[in-house]
Amino acid sequence: MSKTMSTNPALDPLRSSVWRSLLTVHTKLLDRIAQKLTQADLPPLEWYDVLLTLKEAPDNSLRLSELAEKVLLTRSNLTRLVDRLEKADLLYRKSCPSDRRGTYAVLTEAGLAMQQKMWIVYAEGISEHFASHISEDEAKVLQTICDRLLSNSAQLNTKPQN
Repeated sequence: MSKTMSTNPALDPLRSSVWRSLLTVHTKLLDRIAQKLTQADLPPLEWYDVLLTLKEAPDNSLRLSELAEKVLLTRSNLTRLVDRLEKADLLYRKSCPSDRRGTYAVLTEAGLAMQQKMWIVYAEGISEHFASHISEDEAKVLQTICDRLLSNSAQLNTKPQN
């Protein structure tokens, strides 16, 4: 091993294996849910994420930059997705009155209806492929772990860069 490589004693074989399993199960479960949406002639899962995020936002609208951050997409990927959602009349763009450079994505009634329609299939997928396979105690432990990891991640994002 080179002197420039650092090792982290916390990354033992078990944690490494758990990490790999987490990534694998995430991908496989999302694929199964995406397949259920396709079989129901519904839009892709990425659409749901944007529609739900706008539904939960004040006035059902967010600046595109905020939306990109909340749905974890790059600005260019979000722009293309917003184009498709706008073409399907599920949202519309609105200029920011206080900043001519800013643009909002605003959920339409059709967008809200689509989110609710997609949620029925999405919830069935979550229940079938995830929730029915873990006990309540396991769900609580998993929630605790995820909350801790998300909190740590948020702290990392707020630390000043050197």
